Amino acid sequence: MILINFTFFKSFKEDKYDVKQELKWFTLKNFEDYEEKRNYIAQSLQLAMLLEVSAYPKPGNVHRTRDFFDTKFEHFLASAVALNPCWNKAAYRGFLISLGKLSFSSLNIGELIKEGVERVKAWHSGGNTSLGTIMLLMPIAAAAGKTLAEGEFNEKILRRNLKLIAESSTFMDAINVYKAINLAKPGGLGKSKFLDVKNESSLNEIIEKKISLFEILKFSSSYDSISLEWVENFKITFELGLPFFINELNESKDLNIAIVNTYLKVLSEVYDTLIIRKAGVEKAIEVSKKAREVLEAGGLKTIEGKKLVFKFDEELAKYKGKLNPGSTADLISSILAIAILKGVRP
Repeated sequence: MILINFTFFKSFKEDKYDVKQELKWFTLKNFEDYEEKRNYIAQSLQLAMLLEVSAYPKPGNVHRTRDFFDTKFEHFLASAVALNPCWNKAAYRGFLISLGKLSFSSLNIGELIKEGVERVKAWHSGGNTSLGTIMLLMPIAAAAGKTLAEGEFNEKILRRNLKLIAESSTFMDAINVYKAINLAKPGGLGKSKFLDVKNESSLNEIIEKKISLFEILKFSSSYDSISLEWVENFKITFELGLPFFINELNESKDLNIAIVNTYLKVLSEVYDTLIIRKAGVEKAIEVSKKAREVLEAGGLKTIEGKKLVFKFDEELAKYKGKLNPGSTADLISSILAIAILKGVRP
């Protein structure tokens, strides 16, 4: 349990831009319409996080019927609540980009990511629950803000905006993300030959050479699936996970089945990089192979598949978090975020 110091929250500064004051021609009706869209984005991402952690059983991860010793289901619920203002702020900045009041490079995506980590830490004592999710959903929130400010939801436009956000990131974004990672203290974080996140000299080199966040993520994309999403314009989310999820939902008419089976699909095709960091590539390959076998048996859609899903969860639980596919869970949050923005509802 943690005790909250309420003065802590005063440290989160509101954006200096006041849309009503800056845009005299911007009607109250326009502003209220956008406020509704901004809240819609924040609520969509919050719901994505809640549905991801609630889906069960997600073999190897925390879900509604399984806790870890030090990280529990309620810690993830608290994270989803804590992050709502961050999604709202990111969407707001995306809106300002659409109005020409901000550029993509002045979005300060790294600052938003760091604030997200700080807010999560202020709301629970369960350690790192959301760093990967924050890394994925923050650019989605900003991209959705710009997209919806200019019209209806459109996947192609959203991905174009995501690409611009990633490629326009700055060296200050890199600095703030490094700080966020050190605050979150993710599991299995080893040493890197290139700008090691735990080495303070890395920050100096980033500043001196003005190395952007995108450039750093291009390097880490070879061993981290969250970085890979940034570099490949959320390919796993949009091209692997989302179509499969929509198809599973249409077939089963059951949201939990669709989420768990999508989790198995992603895990079967993308080696979980958290497992690789904690236990090595061979173990990650074994876990992905098992996920493929369970999915081929139908996953939660068949009686036999359902038995195998629960058995798989029990097997991974024996490793006490060493074989938890945490990167896969983060990707599921990203997939769900897009699906909900498109209109999917429980």
